[in-house]
Amino acid sequence: MKAIMVVGTTSHAGKSMLTTALCRILSQRGWRLTPFKGQNMALNAYVTATGGEIGYAQAVQAWAAGISPWVEMNPILLKPQGDMTSQVIIRGEVAGTTQAADYYEQYFQRGWQAIAQSLHQLSLEFDLVICEGAGSPAEVNLKHRDLTNMRVAQHLRAATILIVDIDRGGAFAHVVGTLALLTPEERSLIKGIVINKFRGQLALLQSGIDWLEDYTGIPVLGVIPWTETLLPAEDSLSLLERRSNKVNPDSRIVVIRLPRIANFTDFEPLDAEPTVQLQYRALDSNLGYPDAVILPGSKTTLNDLRALKASGMAQKILDYAAGGGTVLGICGGFQMLGQAIADPQGLEGNAGEELGLGLLPLTTHMTPHKVARQRHCIAQHPQAGLTIKGYEIHQGRTKIQASEAYMSLFDETGLGIVDTSKSIWGCYLHGIFENGPWRRTWLNHLRQRRGLNSLPTGIPHYADQREAQLNDLGQVVEQHLNLAPILTAL
Repeated sequence: MKAIMVVGTTSHAGKSMLTTALCRILSQRGWRLTPFKGQNMALNAYVTATGGEIGYAQAVQAWAAGISPWVEMNPILLKPQGDMTSQVIIRGEVAGTTQAADYYEQYFQRGWQAIAQSLHQLSLEFDLVICEGAGSPAEVNLKHRDLTNMRVAQHLRAATILIVDIDRGGAFAHVVGTLALLTPEERSLIKGIVINKFRGQLALLQSGIDWLEDYTGIPVLGVIPWTETLLPAEDSLSLLERRSNKVNPDSRIVVIRLPRIANFTDFEPLDAEPTVQLQYRALDSNLGYPDAVILPGSKTTLNDLRALKASGMAQKILDYAAGGGTVLGICGGFQMLGQAIADPQGLEGNAGEELGLGLLPLTTHMTPHKVARQRHCIAQHPQAGLTIKGYEIHQGRTKIQASEAYMSLFDETGLGIVDTSKSIWGCYLHGIFENGPWRRTWLNHLRQRRGLNSLPTGIPHYADQREAQLNDLGQVVEQHLNLAPILTAL
């Protein structure tokens, strides 16, 4: 199988973006290709059709390639849960929990076997693999345990692209320093350099490009301009950089930025709504009185619930709800809205039990077997009969007490509930807002409370909108990139 590898001089250099764009560009040119990331550390996860967990970014890359996500596309997923500890997912299944200091000894050999096996299986179905690295390939203290960057590139003899973020400064030093720290064998695989996030006139950069090509002997494949993108980030640090350029949005929705927020990709469809101002609020910030408050998922639900209380944000949410505000919890947030959460084995971090916010009649008990599956159901509220697609990822088992004051959200009992005033909502369904008619109907419920006109509900699934975004990304990158040296190297 032919292979292209994308590595970066730093984190956030644009590896995921470029890998996604290449998947779209080359698939449209007729390549039968697959994305691949040997090891990913992220709290944004997706569940494949077989019930396996992978990084959400690899799912997006699969969609960019026009194929369904497979667990082989991301054979190792590390999900941090605090105290330098991560849950280890191998080929879609939970393999255990480990501290950073013990990971190499416990999982390196097993991890490499999973990577090699996954690449072999992908080679039986695809002609080309486009691999994404992680961080920098030149971290000399970590190269012996590398399962993502040049070890994979050497295994595949991949034509490798080095991408650098020029917006943060020092781009030429980053490129030259990275190349200097690679071994001769690794450096020989670098077939092109891409400069990303450029602002300004290209003519002013040309002398630097000429020098870089002359000094390194490696062609600069292109300069990609700084652009806004709705592609999902892999960690919550990106939420700090989020800016909105919407003019006079009608609705304001606040998502609570939990310490271990997970699957915040759930809210991309809301962020893409022209009439919605989506804001992520830290625990120590003012809540105000938005149209709705969302408690998102968490990798350490019990600890994040404690942090919510200690910061005072829990009381702010309770006061907001008591004043008639709308609160919605998804997954871990759903559990926090209940009466109590128990994690006696410390499966998500510290063991213990904690009272919830008491807004929903349910209790949750963490169990060793994780639920990870795709779901198809029919909505009962806010409008009955809407077809819903999504997926579950949770460690807890939730018991919902029968109450005349609460109704099932879906025809599948236990998947979600809402109170009769339709103010307090909770569900286990990730991807709920991707369902266009349901999202718009829920937003219209908020708008009606403020006397605003309803939005049209006859809109497609968010997947159609994501397709347009992927096409736009591919077009922008393709017009600024010369892929001839890479395709020749293949």
